[in-house]
Amino acid sequence: MKTPDIPANETDRLNELNEYSLLDTLPEEDYDNITYLASQICDTPIALISLVDTNRQWFKSAKGLSLKETPKDYSFCAHAINKPKEAMIVADSRTDERFFDNPIVVGEPNLVFYAGVPLVTQKGFPLGTLCVIDLKPHKQLTDEQLQALKVLSNNVVKLFELHKSKLELESAQVVLEQRNIELEHFASMAAHDLKSPLGNISSIINLLKFDHSNDLNHQGKELVDLLDESSQQLRDLIDGILEYTRADALLLERNGEIVLPDFFVLIERLLCQNVLCKLTYPLESRTIKANKAALKQVLLNLITNGITYNSSPQKKIDIAFSETAHHYHFSVTDNGLGIAPKNQEKIFNLFERIQTPNNDNAKGHGIGLSTVKKLVERLGGEVTLESELGKGSKFSFSLLK
Repeated sequence: MKTPDIPANETDRLNELNEYSLLDTLPEEDYDNITYLASQICDTPIALISLVDTNRQWFKSAKGLSLKETPKDYSFCAHAINKPKEAMIVADSRTDERFFDNPIVVGEPNLVFYAGVPLVTQKGFPLGTLCVIDLKPHKQLTDEQLQALKVLSNNVVKLFELHKSKLELESAQVVLEQRNIELEHFASMAAHDLKSPLGNISSIINLLKFDHSNDLNHQGKELVDLLDESSQQLRDLIDGILEYTRADALLLERNGEIVLPDFFVLIERLLCQNVLCKLTYPLESRTIKANKAALKQVLLNLITNGITYNSSPQKKIDIAFSETAHHYHFSVTDNGLGIAPKNQEKIFNLFERIQTPNNDNAKGHGIGLSTVKKLVERLGGEVTLESELGKGSKFSFSLLK
């Protein structure tokens, strides 16, 4: 018996094999289908997808053979991978000087005929073979059978690549989720550290504004008002960043039943207690099943915008609802300042600040609507805008049922 030669690039080949994480994995139907087809096409009782490891050959799929692996020294496939561009055919192992006394020839399973096509990766490394085996002398494979075996081997490699890509995506997702957790933690810590001194600043501002014993002149009072406005903008920015980073956590919540009129009443109480606004919504009792926390956040953002960017004596907000076979549809219409056509795409971008001021001449921080877009799209819907300057805006969004 001649033991197989070790390929010149064996270290790199084994590293490539390990990167695919295929060894010792469970059987899979896609691979078993290929060995079944190879066996039928070549008219052999056995077909294998063999991976050549350091000291063994391991079978990812085995049609007609109960063994899971054999020693590498006994492996026909370990010989085949030394010529990765060629198919290796052994017409009768009993008369071949390489194999006539091989334990798997003279003993179980008494292998006689072998035909194997190397499984070569995109980087050019042969990981093993797709092979067919007979336990008795077998007529030579026809050109058509050999070509079919090569086609099937290419499909095996494609399955390998898909498996590797899936693992890489899963690994990247784990890293991304960990980074999101770290980002949320950082945002929370940063917000806490910023809010504490900001609260002190606000307290000092209030003392200066309302302490009539101080001697601030007109210019001084204007500077205090400017400082008050700036601190409020900073507070809103911090809250917006926290809201955006926590959006992913909202998406993890399970869908639950939502009774719409009751839900809208809750929204109204949260936003219209201390503001002169009129919120209208459907009164018909309808129950939907959706992510309540995410839907609440979307509506709060849209309605808050309709109140904030609004110079009307009474802010009017109208909520509409409908549903189709696969989606729930909502719209929020306001009588606010409206948005110029050139800005209607930009407003959903993170930190995009347009030039339309609100009724206190303060600009938004560009986070609320990007949060809305993120939540809606991750929930299988989309958000759109219809608006005209001076005539208000209508935000429509859908959620997958």
